[in-house]
Amino acid sequence: MPKRFAIDARDIRPLATGKGACLASDLITVAGKRVGFMYREPPDNAADSGWRFFSGEESQDFADDPKNFEIYDVNTIANYDPDIIPFLDAPEFSAFERESELSPFVRTNFPG
Repeated sequence: MPKRFAIDARDIRPLATGKGACLASDLITVAGKRVGFMYREPPDNAADSGWRFFSGEESQDFADDPKNFEIYDVNTIANYDPDIIPFLDAPEFSAFERESELSPFVRTNFPG
């Protein structure tokens, strides 16, 4: 069954272009939740930015299923949650989280 995205592709604006690809949870792109946890690891390939985006509400079972994640342009995720934009130039091994959808991002420990 095809995924029904919370934002139509025609509505994606150029907010953070040229940042590369990323991995993002369906809780953001399908369920429409804001980013609650994000980290940057070394890129997997030349197109990868290294960014990984989660709502912070993913259960372990949800996170273990690769069908619940897709590769996107970072600009797409910036359209779902523009609050990520000031952090996109952070170096590898950076991680940020927020306590609620209304609170600001704060630096946190890199997972792993």
